[in-house]
Amino acid sequence: MSNSKSSIEKLREHIAAGALHNSYERYDAPKCHPETRVAVQGEVVSWICDGDSDDEPKQVMWVTGPAGSGKTAVMGSLADRCAKNGVLGATFFFASWSSSIGRRRKTNFITTVAYQLAQHREDLKNAISTAMEKNPGVLEKNLHVQMETLVLAPLREVVHQSEGPRLRGAIIVDGLDECEAEQYHDTISTGPRATPTRTNAQDQLEILQVLRTASLDPDFPFRILIASRPERVFREFFDPKRNHASFAQKLDLNIEHNADADIILFLEAQFDLIRDRYNFPPSWPPPGTIRTLVKNASGQFIYAATVIRLFDRGHREAPKVLLEAILKEEGSRKTSSNPLEQLDALYMHILESSPDPPLSVRWIYAIDTIASYGNISVFNINMLLQTDPESNEAEHLLGTLHSLIQIPPQSDQTRTGYGFYHKSLLDFLKDPGRRGKLAPGIVAGQGVDYGAVPFCVV
Repeated sequence: MSNSKSSIEKLREHIAAGALHNSYERYDAPKCHPETRVAVQGEVVSWICDGDSDDEPKQVMWVTGPAGSGKTAVMGSLADRCAKNGVLGATFFFASWSSSIGRRRKTNFITTVAYQLAQHREDLKNAISTAMEKNPGVLEKNLHVQMETLVLAPLREVVHQSEGPRLRGAIIVDGLDECEAEQYHDTISTGPRATPTRTNAQDQLEILQVLRTASLDPDFPFRILIASRPERVFREFFDPKRNHASFAQKLDLNIEHNADADIILFLEAQFDLIRDRYNFPPSWPPPGTIRTLVKNASGQFIYAATVIRLFDRGHREAPKVLLEAILKEEGSRKTSSNPLEQLDALYMHILESSPDPPLSVRWIYAIDTIASYGNISVFNINMLLQTDPESNEAEHLLGTLHSLIQIPPQSDQTRTGYGFYHKSLLDFLKDPGRRGKLAPGIVAGQGVDYGAVPFCVV
């Protein structure tokens, strides 16, 4: 019996497993609460399944909205729904905060998509396997060559030769604005993120161009769903005034779908659960609480989700006291047209609950920076950052921050790293104008021995 690996097994070695919608890394990823975002999901599913009947059919949909508007939750719920209905082609969830390098950059994007497509049908799996065998160096080629070799050519072969059911469904790409330029990770000797020769936007544009090429191929059977913040590269690429933009349609969560009603449903359901858990009277929370929180959210689901996680992650303050503190803190602030102000205030309140807020912020900075090297466990990060290995400094500093930071259980801390629930926390901390007095003059990763970091990669 031969011990040589099959082509599909070799392909699997080059995928970003954590980027799949149902991966272990995304076990706690946000999803739409039942009965919320119903209209949005319905519109997208209708487009996936019946979009050919539109007056001007589009193969690509760009879902956009500001930070915290719920894009990832919508995309995760759509992926689950499509998988259940048998119309999911592939998924890739980018995440700039992930300890998995594959989720942060473009290198494994096409291989991950191709591997997932190979799982759907035996004839497509055989076609992709044959393509790997005939092109052994394809994994070192650029994304355009990989797309043609591993996806488009095998699909053409299957479409023209197979008598099986027609392939259909969606390829879902979330958080494309979080894809980082590879060169940020190339030079260890000069620090974790050396000056890049390419920008993030250039790598993001390359992926957009590859996806556009696929969508325009007459034998490509999938619709492509792309979610990102409305950064410049995306606005320009999907600008309807540009010729190539006619292949895509845009869905703006912030404009076309008012989130307030869904946030009310979410908060009402969550407060019901909290009330039952703590045996609170039916009068809790006090009248007007949900209305105030919805107003503070300014359409941002991340605000409401963070408030609820405060009650759900073992915060040291009692729920009633905690809610009173949040409402009092934010009620004392002047109203502003800035939709991020209340989210910033909530982040500030949570971070200030740490015994040493400035040092906690330094830890968060360092955790984010160290993650750029690869998958480094909580145990190793703590050993790098703690001034005294016996001090349990990590729990002391981060114990009240479970609503912001994903801290794995003790049994997993030797193989799993820290994570962040939302990129907006890092945006807040990296903007001196937003974090204010919390950590003036902070230097990312100050005091960390980065020379030791590469030896800690799992």
